[in-house]
Amino acid sequence: MDVPPRNNTSQNIALGADKFTHWFSRHWLLVFNTVVAIYVFLPILAPILMHAGLTGPGRIIYTVYSPMCHQMASRSFFLFGEQPVYPRELAGTSYKPLEAYTDEIEEFEGASPDNWANFFLAARRFVGNEQLGYKMALCERDIAIYGFVLIGGLLYGLLRKRVVIRPLPVLIFLIIGMGPIALDGFSQLFGYYAVPIGGGEPSSIQQLLGAIFPLRESPPWLRFATGALFGFMLAWLILPHVDGGMQVSEQEAAVRIEQRNG
Repeated sequence: MDVPPRNNTSQNIALGADKFTHWFSRHWLLVFNTVVAIYVFLPILAPILMHAGLTGPGRIIYTVYSPMCHQMASRSFFLFGEQPVYPRELAGTSYKPLEAYTDEIEEFEGASPDNWANFFLAARRFVGNEQLGYKMALCERDIAIYGFVLIGGLLYGLLRKRVVIRPLPVLIFLIIGMGPIALDGFSQLFGYYAVPIGGGEPSSIQQLLGAIFPLRESPPWLRFATGALFGFMLAWLILPHVDGGMQVSEQEAAVRIEQRNG
């Protein structure tokens, strides 16, 4: 009696899956750094496209990144303009504040700086012009966060074969990595919440918030510094853990491949 040919389809699929797992486990850091690099580069590409007159692709990038970031002009880096940043006057920097330009910007029509909610919405809509340049599609803090996650990933790739890199202790990450960015962000946020949007007298809760968190606007350098610290320490916390798991996955996949080929 003839023996029917054995169907190897399922085995081939399993072998292919094991080979992919083995490859990905070996090259996961390259994939990770590539994805993060693209994520950071596209927001920088947006103002370049706008300046070059390619407004359609540029606005697509702004739209894609819009759910991930507030994109406020007063808290973003600009390219091809008079200044690299246009912080609010409240930030107290040496840069010419954004308020000095808003009377001539269509997006800010009817948006008084005294009504911080409307002003923030207008700052989100405004992508730039020939005079001010064009903003990046991620704010200063987010550019720093993802940029330094990438720097951490690149450094980890260069050093992990030479020295043993242990994960950053969680407590240190919470205090040094998250502490400054949380303190800066929430103190500023609560300071704005203490100001009535439509003017008038603040409520008792707003008065309490205002007493604890005076109205303030972080300068660009502080946004960037706290974001960079958070991003770098986040990479230091996570990447060694992921690497350890990927090494185990690579070894297990190699064993399965050898067994299937045997």
